[in-house]
Amino acid sequence: MRKHLLFFLLLFTVFHTCTRAQHPPKREFRGAWIATVANIDWPSAKGLPSYQQQAEFITILDQFQQTGINAVVVQIRSVADALYPSPYEPWSEVLTGQQGIAPQPYYDPLQFMITEAHRRGIEFHAWFNPYRAVSNIQTARLDSNHVVNQHPDWLLSQGNLRILDPGLPEVRSHVIRVIMDVVQRYDIDGVHFDDYFYPYPQAGATFNDDSTFALYKRGFTNRADWRRDNVDLLVKAVSDSIRLTKPWVKFGISPCGVWQNWSPAQPLGSETRGLQSYHTLYADSRKWLQQGWIDYIAPQLYWHIGNASADYSVLLPWWANNTFGRHLYIGQGVYRVNPTGDSNWRNPSQKPNQLRLNRQFSTIQGSIWYNTKSLLRNPLGILDSLETDFYAYPALLPAMPWKDNVPPQAPTKLMTTTHPQGVGLYWQQPKTKPGELNRIRQYVVYRFDEDEPVNLAKTEAILSITPTDTSAFVDETVEVGRSYRYVVTALDRLHNESPASNLVTSKPALGTLATNEPLIIHTELKKSAPNLIRIQSRIRYRVPQDGFVVLTVMNAYGWEISTLVEEKQKAGDHTVIFQAENFPAGTYYAVLRTGDGRESRKMLLQL
Repeated sequence: MRKHLLFFLLLFTVFHTCTRAQHPPKREFRGAWIATVANIDWPSAKGLPSYQQQAEFITILDQFQQTGINAVVVQIRSVADALYPSPYEPWSEVLTGQQGIAPQPYYDPLQFMITEAHRRGIEFHAWFNPYRAVSNIQTARLDSNHVVNQHPDWLLSQGNLRILDPGLPEVRSHVIRVIMDVVQRYDIDGVHFDDYFYPYPQAGATFNDDSTFALYKRGFTNRADWRRDNVDLLVKAVSDSIRLTKPWVKFGISPCGVWQNWSPAQPLGSETRGLQSYHTLYADSRKWLQQGWIDYIAPQLYWHIGNASADYSVLLPWWANNTFGRHLYIGQGVYRVNPTGDSNWRNPSQKPNQLRLNRQFSTIQGSIWYNTKSLLRNPLGILDSLETDFYAYPALLPAMPWKDNVPPQAPTKLMTTTHPQGVGLYWQQPKTKPGELNRIRQYVVYRFDEDEPVNLAKTEAILSITPTDTSAFVDETVEVGRSYRYVVTALDRLHNESPASNLVTSKPALGTLATNEPLIIHTELKKSAPNLIRIQSRIRYRVPQDGFVVLTVMNAYGWEISTLVEEKQKAGDHTVIFQAENFPAGTYYAVLRTGDGRESRKMLLQL
């Protein structure tokens, strides 16, 4: 009876919410899983040349950036293999079609993906499967260095599945070594596990860990408690290792959506009748939150509102009330949305209603979408709904005060200038203390109307979150003759936000917008040679008098991508080389700033 009453109350809340617009959250985790096992999402096929793999990944990121996605969770180790040069495990076959063979021409996919994600202001979470070694031993073609060949004594067998035995100390050491190798060598934002711990039940197939239990009991007499403790030991060790090495790197897990079903023996469980990860997979996810071992949890709530066994509207508040101060992001099964599928998933309101319900709970701080390929197919217009409705305004990523809660100082000397595409904003970066936790990661640009008070809590006032630590931005959405007020804030590595900069006002005048000619203000930026640039471009410029000079390169979005000069220079002609090999083809602007003014020159990069 209690479950049904809760269901109808929540259902009323959902439909009531549908009739009115929700206030968009200022902070929200908007993630997407990119699965690589069996080439589910990326690369689209085995054996593609490196440039095609890279082009596919860039296309995914560009589509996500346009939609409003601000984090990707990329599977880099799915079956004890690697999408990067690993000293411990062989190259994944999803790249070349043969395990142990590097991509050709050679490149480091992980480094490439991190660089491209960060270039777009998207967090990169490295997704590891800690235990799975082989999905199907009958069809796998394994490299001689694969763990199945090197350490067959580490394995548990269930049918054709092979996993690393969670009860073996040497397995835990190996998994931690693999993960920490990535944490130490790469600039990832998070380490991520999915729902695979001990194997899911398989009809007619069991696994036998009798010998491990006999050898490493650690005082346990109950096999199930011992198995859960094996998993706990790994989770805690990974958590401790990350915090000691790079405390800004987040640790998150995406378990099966049901922890335990409610019963008189377990009154803490949810009123569901689904598969219980606590009993079946030996994953005590609630304990991980309670102990503070993980920074976020993303339970896979892949069911519809009203599901008889695992109702989304029942599980959602259960998780929302069991966060213990950590972040909760909901795993969204967009792959289930199907115009020709189950009637519940043919309903175009199902997913929007779920998202509206999420935003009713202050402890729910976002979603992660599974999977990328399904999301980009835009089933029932869900991708359009995200871009035009739910993710229409930029959102800061949620802060994690238990990791760091000290905001940076405010940017200073914010100024506006006329730009060929709109209103140019320039500011001075705040001084920071040494250390990665203090490093400025991005800036938030706020715009208000002429008589509007500055209110940093107003999500609709966020004009842009710069993807990098640039000190320039161009507002291309201004209207001639209309006054605007701007402030800028700084975000550090863990998205703590600074106070606002000084307030500036701008009123674009007729004739200052949409011109291809640079505005000359007592300086001259000579035409770059050649204007149609390739890998290397020589930029010549003239400084009218001795003073401080800044020469930067901006992309078509107004984001600063390279600083070429930032120093005092003598009056006269100067030359600098712009190396463009790391930038995609497109339109760029060379921007010269001196004490007397500013000028920009368009450059077209063709590779």
